[in-house]
Amino acid sequence: MSENVYSTDAYAREIDATVVEVDPDANAVLLERTVFYPGGGGQPADEGELIGSSGGDWRVTGAKKRGDDVWHTLAEGTELPAIDTSVTARLDWERRHRLMRTHSALHVLCGVVWRDHQASVTGGNMEPLSGRMDFEFETMSGELVGEIERRVNEEIDADREIRVAILPREEAFAIPDLIRTKINLLPEGITEVRTIEIVGLDLQADGGTHVAHTGEIGHVKVTGYESKGRINKRIRIEVTD
Repeated sequence: MSENVYSTDAYAREIDATVVEVDPDANAVLLERTVFYPGGGGQPADEGELIGSSGGDWRVTGAKKRGDDVWHTLAEGTELPAIDTSVTARLDWERRHRLMRTHSALHVLCGVVWRDHQASVTGGNMEPLSGRMDFEFETMSGELVGEIERRVNEEIDADREIRVAILPREEAFAIPDLIRTKINLLPEGITEVRTIEIVGLDLQADGGTHVAHTGEIGHVKVTGYESKGRINKRIRIEVTD
């Protein structure tokens, strides 16, 4: 099982590691430890590079999780490094940090909507500095969306701490409203649950990467809203400096 540093330290930009397995069919390599997030929960996988300690540079175009392991997909046409090659795994940090800001912004949005309207999440997705989240609303208006935007930015300006914890399954599921999505996406049989807490606003299960304080997000602008069904409304946002 590879060590997934991103799950406890989202600010780790690079790490020294060794190639322990290669998959020529997928043009991918497995390292014994990594800082690359493999994607999930609407957050795209990280990109970056592997830099060989004895020469060689491989562009990482994505990452995927297989069981407990994170496999790094290399650029097409790249000759894979050999097993036991020592490398530095380095993120495209600017892209990752933008995704962290965006993911945390969506959690603030989710926290405000849950606190003020008790609306569950029905879906979501993001790219660096933009994203969307779907909620279980029957109706939505410009006035309502404007009020949500205002309250989201109030919570961001409050510079609330964002904490990561990994809890035993029983302890995690004893927390009320831990699962905010309409469908429980947590795998069956897991023994530990990773949680993200925006102190004073929101606490939910989540596997992605986040900033340490809401003030680091910047500012959120709602760029649109639309109906995706009778009880399913979408809010689109952008994150700015």
